[in-house]
Amino acid sequence: MALKLMGKKRGMVQVFDEEGNIVVCTVIEAEPNIVTQIKTKETDGYNAIQIGFDKVTVNDERTLPKRLNKPQLGHYKKAGVEPRRHLVEFTVEKTDDYKLGQELGVGLFNEIGYVDATATSKGKGYQGVIKRHHFAGGPAAHGSSFHRHAGSTGQRTTPGRVFPGGKKAGHMGHERVTVQNLKVVMVKEADNLILVKGHVPGPNNGLVYLSEAVKKKGVAAKKSAPKK
Repeated sequence: MALKLMGKKRGMVQVFDEEGNIVVCTVIEAEPNIVTQIKTKETDGYNAIQIGFDKVTVNDERTLPKRLNKPQLGHYKKAGVEPRRHLVEFTVEKTDDYKLGQELGVGLFNEIGYVDATATSKGKGYQGVIKRHHFAGGPAAHGSSFHRHAGSTGQRTTPGRVFPGGKKAGHMGHERVTVQNLKVVMVKEADNLILVKGHVPGPNNGLVYLSEAVKKKGVAAKKSAPKK
């Protein structure tokens, strides 16, 4: 599994490439992720690294136990790191290159040309078949009584029932979505920012998982320098 990094979607911006073309990018802020656990074949049966993101901040340290349960507090205390809101792990071939408390930043993507972005899409609530499945609908003339309905969904006596799995009205959005092969346009380590070409699922300030693109692994992309 490729290295993962967690960040927050901050919005979209336009930048110019070296040829003067406008490139629409999504800005992802990824403060350094911290290593919270190292798993090895001897202790866990496989090699993996667990990282945490988004430090839990409180005005009064005495209220910290109310934000996390005891197992979580004990997990972070054992690792010797401050509590984080989100955890994720990824498998690695060797764990020798990592240690507890180590920080992983956007600099990891300096030599990576394309990434896959995974996030939770925006929730749309309960929607009909036209918005959810792009049905055409019926005639818009008066008296048709069929404008935005789904239409017939069953059969006659045989089989006498509605088959499951059909396209119907229901809950739309709020699903885990992965967009593949997003070009890395710019990496700004000083500001913990990474700009990728195109859109990323989810709302602003939503959690985003970034990893090297599976289908374009090892392919380098020319980074654009910011133009003033």
